[in-house]
Amino acid sequence: MDGQGQDLVDADPTDPGDGSLPVLRWKQAGRKELATRRQLRDMGLRPGGQEPVARIECRGGKRFAWLYRIDLAKPKFAMTLAKEAALDKAMAARQTCPGPCGRRYFHCLQAAVLQPMQHTVRTIKASWGRW
Repeated sequence: MDGQGQDLVDADPTDPGDGSLPVLRWKQAGRKELATRRQLRDMGLRPGGQEPVARIECRGGKRFAWLYRIDLAKPKFAMTLAKEAALDKAMAARQTCPGPCGRRYFHCLQAAVLQPMQHTVRTIKASWGRW
């Protein structure tokens, strides 16, 4: 294989190009100083504006997550009553049937159901995705 074909295989569209971000494979990132966003969230932290220092890949590079330094992470913002009310209002808009029943479900309805259309039981069952 010539060098040109090899470059196409190893190209990473999110890498700055100078190879400064290491790419770790699945179960290679057992380092205690790096964490993904979800791992930071579980620790009560957030990236806090820092740039990712590495990338972890799984499923042959089809899925990836950025890794951040834990020592530079900042505490999460506290949930206020105003934020909680705004989130509840936004979720109510996605969970409430637009038809005459106006019922609020425990899951988000599909966008097609939220559009003005004939309100039927079949429409609501279709929004569940398992009927």
